[in-house]
Amino acid sequence: MIQRRKMIIGALGMAAAAAAAGCSARRTASPGTSGWIEPAAKTEQPLRLSVTPASGATGVSPVKPIVVTAENGTLQSVVVTAGKAKVSGSMRADGTWRSTDDLAYAKTYKVVATTTDSLGAKSEHTSTFSTLKPSSLAKVTFQANAMNSLKTGHTYGAGQPVIIAFSRAVNKAAAEKAIEITTTPAVKGKFYWANDRTVHWRPAKYWTGGTKIKVSVNAFGAKLGKQVYGEKNASAHFQIGRQLIAISDYRKHLTKVYINGKLVRTMKTSLGKGGSVTGENGENISYWTTGGPHVVLSKERVHSMSSESYGITDPKDPNYYGAEDIEYCTRITYSGEFLHAAPWNHSLGRANLSHGCANLSVADAKWVYDNFLIGDVVDVRNSPRKLAIWNGLGDWTVSYAKYGR
Repeated sequence: MIQRRKMIIGALGMAAAAAAAGCSARRTASPGTSGWIEPAAKTEQPLRLSVTPASGATGVSPVKPIVVTAENGTLQSVVVTAGKAKVSGSMRADGTWRSTDDLAYAKTYKVVATTTDSLGAKSEHTSTFSTLKPSSLAKVTFQANAMNSLKTGHTYGAGQPVIIAFSRAVNKAAAEKAIEITTTPAVKGKFYWANDRTVHWRPAKYWTGGTKIKVSVNAFGAKLGKQVYGEKNASAHFQIGRQLIAISDYRKHLTKVYINGKLVRTMKTSLGKGGSVTGENGENISYWTTGGPHVVLSKERVHSMSSESYGITDPKDPNYYGAEDIEYCTRITYSGEFLHAAPWNHSLGRANLSHGCANLSVADAKWVYDNFLIGDVVDVRNSPRKLAIWNGLGDWTVSYAKYGR
């Protein structure tokens, strides 16, 4: 009996072992055999589509990119339109689609994304959003001065500041944030606001000859005021020619011209005779040539001058003179100071007898006209009357420490 019981237990143990082995065997058996187990059915992972900006969003910045991603699925295509206009974009390596075009103000955009889910089923998803609608837009332009626009790619003198003009009043800090100025060689500079629409930028010292300047205003989409946005981005570039500095001395009656630090011409000069009178409308009229560094604003082969242009209209007034065409005029102030030919003035180099301009011989005035650039510096020394910063480009009359912000 004892012997038989051992055999039964042994048989049961063998059966259990066989059953255990059978579990492993069925996983590798072929379909149709007694050991085959049907694999579990593939389950669908829910597709998660993300579109930024979100559907229904309003007031969206036009510089904000559209980004579409699909989780547990694949983006097949994305089409973004605003009416008939289509927005370009590209698929990234991670399967995300991102727009590559800026959008436009005050537009409604439709995003149509085609996807396949984890089981390969295709579907289409649509969303819409709208961009912000500014109350007003500010246009950006570049100026050489208030009388002339800056010509991109042109060459200017060593005193030429960067001047950016906005078509509307702007928040100064916001506008400065949108401005990028790069120079070669690199120099630091400061902003000076002539008014709430026009900002200047200059380095601590006159530009070195050959300097290249690039200015960009990233205005599009930027909030430049309470309800003012930039109309579009703008950029310009220019370079500095040789560094020309002219020094006109009241006491010596001479104007010396230096190019890159070397004296190249000395010209006999007659500056303003001094004193002041009262004009027809009660304005004060000074006959002192303003002192300090001036910047060339424009050049005119012939310019008509008369005392009536600044308030002396009575022919009986000893300071009156009628309209006359003056040759080789190089303007240095908005108020009407020029370096020009004065063949009638026989005191060049000896006395100051002009009405405020720098009188030169015809030959010297022609040389100035032919050789000076807009932006060149004319520094009038020893005048009791200082050039106002607004009267032309008086940027250099202020020390760098006190200049702007």
